[in-house]
Amino acid sequence: MPADLSSVPPRARERPVQSDPIGLHRVLDPVGALPQAAYRLDTRGEIWPDEVKIAVSRLNLDAASFRQLTRKHAGDGEAIRAEVLDIVKSRGKMHNPATGSGGMLSGVVAEVGPESSLGLHVGETVTTLVSLTLTPLVITDGLAGWDGTSEQIPCEGYAVLFGRSIAALMPEDLSATLALAVMDVCGAPALTARVVRQYVDRAAAPTVCVIGGAGKSGSLALAAARHAGAGHTIAVVPVQQEVDLLADKDLADAVALVDARDPVALCAAVNEAGGPAEVTVVCVDVPGCEGGAILSTEQGGTVIFFSMATSFSAAALGAEGLASDVTMLVGNGFVPGHAAYALDLLRSHAGVRALFEARLAPEAAG
Repeated sequence: MPADLSSVPPRARERPVQSDPIGLHRVLDPVGALPQAAYRLDTRGEIWPDEVKIAVSRLNLDAASFRQLTRKHAGDGEAIRAEVLDIVKSRGKMHNPATGSGGMLSGVVAEVGPESSLGLHVGETVTTLVSLTLTPLVITDGLAGWDGTSEQIPCEGYAVLFGRSIAALMPEDLSATLALAVMDVCGAPALTARVVRQYVDRAAAPTVCVIGGAGKSGSLALAAARHAGAGHTIAVVPVQQEVDLLADKDLADAVALVDARDPVALCAAVNEAGGPAEVTVVCVDVPGCEGGAILSTEQGGTVIFFSMATSFSAAALGAEGLASDVTMLVGNGFVPGHAAYALDLLRSHAGVRALFEARLAPEAAG
């Protein structure tokens, strides 16, 4: 299989006559697949009339992908950087083959096709709100400014957005690092708020349990649950350090210190903290939390899986085996207005902002 477009025979590289708003015209292998599922995308810099070209300044790897790469290479930053470069070069996108996930990016709008409907203008600083697994991407600086030890990657290159895509202007009142970290997980609080409001509309203030409550998506989900009218919030964390991190943040009414991969222990800890939950949100980037999340949710409740490490077969079969009548939702990362909502939560909730800044401090220092 060719490593890049330069090795593809000219006839195979002929430019399609028309573009497709969902990006089918950029799929090289296999032809007919959606861009996210495709093995390889066309990354040529010449854009179609409905596309937008972004001069990339920063990538944000999703947590599951970064964790997998870090473990695979035992924290060797040079090896991690080399693998990211290889993935992007061979696939034309950042699509981790082990996790199936990628991340997102920020940069400056370099070119806007005359038929683009995204409302973007040349010179605007934006972040993409679609996954790197479906975004044509070229890196031109060899990631020379990245040591391989952080999720956020300063870089130079370009990316292409299709006619049907999502991007948002970077806010001027927040640092690029902070804003990108928030918008990377902005789907979680928006979906959590929607589900909680559905309970509130039925005159029920639900108990909401967030597994991974001290993380980026988890802290935002807790804040969203409170904002939407939750009656009781429980944060599940795996280590004492994260218990301390949540102290005095006004996010959780109770904190459960437990390994979420142990379903019986998790259920017991959640019940002791005020459960079972009507709504459980899974925000951790490790596999094996499906059974515990289901067991910790009351009959007729809702489990939102907002983690790329989730095994959906384990979730479905686990619920069946437990005779658990729960609604299970896949957090797909998009809810209308999700970016603005997440940024507003960060601005208005001092505890959320403090958590984000504490987690980003090592990257800022580096």
